Order: sequence, then C-alpha cells, then structure tokens
Amino acid sequence: MKSLLKFITCGSVDDGKSTLIGHMLYDAKMLFADQEKSLELDSKVGSRGGEIDYSLLLDGLMAEREQGVTIDVAYRYFTTDHRSFIVADTPGHEEYTRNMAVGAASADLAVILVDASKGVITQTKRHARICSLMGIKHLVLAVNKMDLIAYDKDQFEKIKKDFEQLTYQFHVDSVQVIPVSATEGDNITEISDHTHWYDGVPLLPYLEQVDARKETDQDDFVLPVQRVSRPNHHFRGFQGQVEAGSVSVGEEVIVLPSREKAEVESILVTDRETETAASGQPVTVQLDREVDVSRGNVLTTAPELNVTDMFTATILWMDDTELVPGRNYFVKIGTNMKPGTVMNIKHKIDINTGEEVNPGRIFKNELVVCDISLSDHMVFDTFEHNEALGGFILIDRVTNMTSASGVIEHPLRRSENVVWEETDITRDFRARQKGQQPLTLWFTGLSGSGKSTLANEVEKKLVARGHHTMLLDGDNVRHGLNKDLSFKESDRVENIRRISEVAGLMNEAGLIALTSFISPYARDRSSAKEIIGDAFVEIHVSTPLEECERRDVKGLYAKARAGEIPNFTGISSPYEAPEDPDIEIDTSRYSLEEATDYVMEQIVGFLDKNDE
Repeated sequence: MKSLLKFITCGSVDDGKSTLIGHMLYDAKMLFADQEKSLELDSKVGSRGGEIDYSLLLDGLMAEREQGVTIDVAYRYFTTDHRSFIVADTPGHEEYTRNMAVGAASADLAVILVDASKGVITQTKRHARICSLMGIKHLVLAVNKMDLIAYDKDQFEKIKKDFEQLTYQFHVDSVQVIPVSATEGDNITEISDHTHWYDGVPLLPYLEQVDARKETDQDDFVLPVQRVSRPNHHFRGFQGQVEAGSVSVGEEVIVLPSREKAEVESILVTDRETETAASGQPVTVQLDREVDVSRGNVLTTAPELNVTDMFTATILWMDDTELVPGRNYFVKIGTNMKPGTVMNIKHKIDINTGEEVNPGRIFKNELVVCDISLSDHMVFDTFEHNEALGGFILIDRVTNMTSASGVIEHPLRRSENVVWEETDITRDFRARQKGQQPLTLWFTGLSGSGKSTLANEVEKKLVARGHHTMLLDGDNVRHGLNKDLSFKESDRVENIRRISEVAGLMNEAGLIALTSFISPYARDRSSAKEIIGDAFVEIHVSTPLEECERRDVKGLYAKARAGEIPNFTGISSPYEAPEDPDIEIDTSRYSLEEATDYVMEQIVGFLDKNDE
C-alpha cells in the first residue's frame, strides 16, 4: 500500500499557491480528459490572455475566480507511482487566516510560498508560526515567481537564509527551500534548465520521498470515546479512533475521568473482529463489565493523563471581536466539550521575532499565551505529547463560531491542590430551613430602564410574603466588591463574573438573590447562567432607549452624548438584548405597581415549579 502524505500550501495573497498545485497536477498527468479540456476552455476567458490558468483547478468558488484569490480551503486527492496525497490549498489573505489554520490542523507537511520579488514578509512569518503551533514538523519553502527576477541565485539565497533564521526557533524536523515558477513550471515536477545552480530536487519528487511520519514516544493506548453503540441489550461498545498506542483483547484499560478499570472483551475494526488495534484505526471496544462510559471519556492505559480543570495554552485568536479575559466559551478537547473561561492572558507572541511582549489588547490573528479554567474536570495531555488530547478550540457560546484554536502547554498544578469541601449543612437543608427554593432573579436592561427600581419593589413584595432575599445593585457593589473595576469591556466581564459567583453563593445559602445590572453582553449573561445553574431567571427590562434617555435620572446619557463618558451602553457601547428571556417587561407601558405585580406573577410560577 502506498503511503499517504497530507500537506497544505500557504503563503501571502497572490503568491501562486493554487497555480502551483494546479500546474503540478497538470504536468504529472493527474487530470481526467474532461478536466483538462475544461481548464483550457476556462483559461481562454481568464486573466492570463488565453494561456492556461492552473489556479482554476483549485479555486472553485465564483468569488475566487473573479478576484483571483483563494477564500475557502480547497482539498484535492491525487496519487503518483510512489505515493498518495491529500493537499489543502489554503487562503493567503489575513482575513482568512482561520481557514489556513483549519487546513494546517490535519497536515503532516506545509509548502509555504513566497514571492521571489518580495521575500519573507509578515504573512509568511505568521503562517510559519501557525504551522509550527499546529504541530507540523516538515516545512518546504517554495520561492515562487523566479521568472520575475530572472532566476537570480543571490536573491534566492537571501530568501533562503531569512527563512532558515525564522525557523531556527521552531521545533521542526526538516526545512527544504526550492526555487520554482508556478506559471512556467520550473522545478515543480522536473529540474529546470533556468536554475542550473540549484542542486536539490523538484517539488513533487521531494514530496514523494520525504518521510513525514510523526514520531511519538507514547506507547500507551489512548481512545477518546466518540460514541456509545448499543444496538441491542446484549452489546455495548465504545467507538472512536485510537489516537496513540495499541490495545489487545484481555488488556486492562482505565476509564478517565472516573479511573474505573476493566478488561477489553472484544475489538472491532469497522465490522471485523480483531485481537489488537493500533493508532489511527477506528474501533469499537467492548469491556468485560458494566462501566459508566460516555462521549468525551477516554479509555487508556496511561494513568498519568491530566484530569483537571485548569491549563496554560497558546492560542491563535480567530474571532472578529477582541479577546477579553473573563469571557466564557465552550472548550472542545478531543470528543469532549465543556464551558471554560480565558482567565488570564500572560503575554502575546510577536509574529516577527517570536518574542514575548505585553499583551495589551488582543485582536484577530494574534498569538497569545493564556490560562484557561474549565467548568469541570476534563481529560487532556500536552500537545507535544498527544496532539489529539493536547489541541483544542474555543467556541463562542452565542454564535457557535470557532473563536480560537490552541495547544495545551501544561496543566496548572494549583487547580489540583484546591478541592471542593463537602459540608454537612447542604444547600437543600438551608433552603428547607428558610421554606423556599433559591433563585437568582437577574434583571438586565439599559441604564434608566427602571430595573433597579423594579428589583427593589419585587424584593419588598417577596419579603412581605416571608421570603429571605438579598438585592445586589450595580452601583452598590462598585462601592465595595468591585470598586477596583472600570467600565472597559474586560472589567465589565469581570464585574458580571464576580456577581454571578456571589449570587451563586447566596443561592447556596438558601436565599433568593436579585441582581440589577445592565449586563450588556449576551455571552456574559450566558456565563452567569452557567455559574448559577437552574436557579437563574433572566428578567429583561426592555424599556426603549428613547424613554431611558428621557428619564436620564443621573444625567448619564447627556454626558455620554457629549463624549464625557466613554463606553456608555446604548450610546458608545452596544447592548445585546436577550433573545428569549424568562420574563420581559417594558416599564414605560405600566405603572410601577402594575409592573411589580406582573413580575411577581411570573416569579411565583418559577417558585412553584421549583417546589415541585
């Protein structure tokens, strides 16, 4: 069986990535007759004056053909007499760096293109660092458009030296630099007469012979469980891909995070029973006894895998919005996904030098090192030791977009030294003692919407009915608990996080907590709900902006309009209204007494529901 090489092409805009791969396929006779004919016809109306435009083989989107740029990742499978290939042609524009990172995540080798007339530029450095971050150990620098510099050896050597200096700091196994011309076909499949001074091999022969197998020192079996198969009451198998090591029938495995042990009773690779299974194989493993195993758990023979809730990671930030510490995301590692928070940004990595610099503000396409805290323990490893359990993505909890991809550097040991202490007096006991079910009534709305006034009246009604309550008002907590926080976005996120934790503790005490905060960001309210749990009741005080400005009790809107208050919600900072709040009330349409009665009617429903 031929070996398989998965590689990507990357580089700056218009460096010729699609043209290079297209020319390689064309010269190597790896096109069907209809593909070749279609390419020739399409090229006649293309941008090369009727000459063959090899990029058309890869650029399939209409926008790509019109603009002459690659937007999406284009995958192609082809095979030669010596090897099979899967190539991912990735975008060069900075705006589509996330697409490039996606292609790099599954590649064994990267072909990075540079324009011979421009040399190594910032985007080249960014792509090289991302490739290294994603664990690619073999780099090829294709110095393209050599025909534009008359195949100048000195210019080539200078670019080669610059790139080798860049890669000295990376953990790569090989670096190959090849002079090519994607349009003319120089050094793509055969040695070119124009570069008689080049004593290496052409690109395709090099790709056919390079040994890009990823060496690993991990012999222990690792299987992240993707699915539990239960076709009938006689069979219960755990399915997934073996990510490291091998396993045999009769071998004892550990289930993480529970650390229960069992022996392997049977192994299926597809629909065939086998005695052993090795790394890279999709398997179904059946154990000899009933063990609690679900998606996201890991079957392994490596007891030293990390099972904790905090780690340090290097991430590539890919979101259009700024990275703000304290914001909550879904963290997906292997087949498991849990809520998590970027707690602390340690430093930013300079794209040009690789040096650690002050993080400041973090925007799209920047590399940063940060600490991440999870909502619960997860099984993971360092990326250097196990890529499957050491790589992860951050998913925006509101949009479900991938906000970042990253690699785990090491666990944070302090998380292992802090253990939740179970007490004899429980939340349920405290709630029974007070004769109520704990709730957090989370009032959110614009400044001047009436949420504080309404929350105050609701608390008075609850107390009159014999309930035990505590009201947390936005202004009041900034006199003490949160007096160290400003109104910039990161501090607003931290403000809400602290209040959520405090409200959660009050619920633990059996109290009904009422919070009155603007809490403008949907993702932060989602994080609050995650912290507080089922006791969270979102009350949107949806009074229109115009009415809030008319009231302007504190004169804040007038100051914000005059530019005296920066980052003021509704004027210079956004308010993301809840899409599906538990309760919604527009105080401009009701008297205070009517609004209070309406909210009380709804709250009674939640109290009754919890009593059940």
